[in-house]
Amino acid sequence: MSERTYLRIIRYTVQAGFFILTLWTGYRFYLFLLHFESPGNPFVQRPPAVDSFLPIAGLMSFKYYLFTGIIEPIHPAAFVMFVAIVTTSLLIKKGFCGWICPIGTISQVLWMTGRKLFGKNFRMEKYTDISLRSVKYALMALFLLLIGVAMAPNMMVLFFLSDYYKIADVKTMKFFTDISATALLVISAFAVLSLIYKNFWCRYLCPYGALLGLLSRLSPLKIRRSEANCTHCKSCSRNCPSLIDVEKQTLVKSSECFGCLTCLSHCPSRDALDITMGAGKKRKILRPYLFPLVLILIFYLIIGAGILGGKWQSSLSPDDYLSIIPAVTGQNSAGN
Repeated sequence: MSERTYLRIIRYTVQAGFFILTLWTGYRFYLFLLHFESPGNPFVQRPPAVDSFLPIAGLMSFKYYLFTGIIEPIHPAAFVMFVAIVTTSLLIKKGFCGWICPIGTISQVLWMTGRKLFGKNFRMEKYTDISLRSVKYALMALFLLLIGVAMAPNMMVLFFLSDYYKIADVKTMKFFTDISATALLVISAFAVLSLIYKNFWCRYLCPYGALLGLLSRLSPLKIRRSEANCTHCKSCSRNCPSLIDVEKQTLVKSSECFGCLTCLSHCPSRDALDITMGAGKKRKILRPYLFPLVLILIFYLIIGAGILGGKWQSSLSPDDYLSIIPAVTGQNSAGN
């Protein structure tokens, strides 16, 4: 088995590890909520990583920090996670989407399942594809306009103090545990579309991915193709989850690139595709297996800095949750 085939195994292992970690975080948070919603359930410490499901809170907190130098204490992990995800995209491409994001992992499993069921994945007609991809950028622009421009820091403070914001994590969990028929129908539709089209949600609708894709264009790391060593087998283009025609590129600059290295792992010519940093004589080649190591190292260095800096645990106490959750969700308090 070649080194580049091992690269696929490494990626699937990393994705599976982060997906299991996500499920474990969600399960621990579910147990945390049960303590307040159902009498007799033992108290379980709230996992701060659940704030990773609050990207809008992370964006708001990031803007508030830029204006005030203060990290809001209700969901500080949302700020830390936002900084970690944005930084990895700036430094090492859109690697969060390709290696860490649980939604990206689910999307991949769905389109790979669809390929087995139907013998292939389908592709939108060119102009339909471009039109649909504009949706995620429109959503991104809307969030950046509403939060980055329209919402002043003093308005943010009022929102941070609201009960709704304080238990935004609870509301997110309730979306899935008490899912409505409409929401279930929409999610099911996305799942079916993801069976047919590669990464339907990521490609057409995810505003977070749109932002990370634009930032990733500034990354010093790029996939570079050597015309001299390329056999033009088109294996890279055929297997690219982002539908990039890698075989016709000299340097992959697309904001759609996940940094998943699927093109490298399928390339039969060892020197045809490489991960490079810099240009000209100063250009350096990064060994493929180092890519996920650097990605995870940067990601967890930032999270570690947040933990050591005391900007990870929420300032809300169990008593705060006990008083807020029944009032906002309509549940009867369980008592401590």
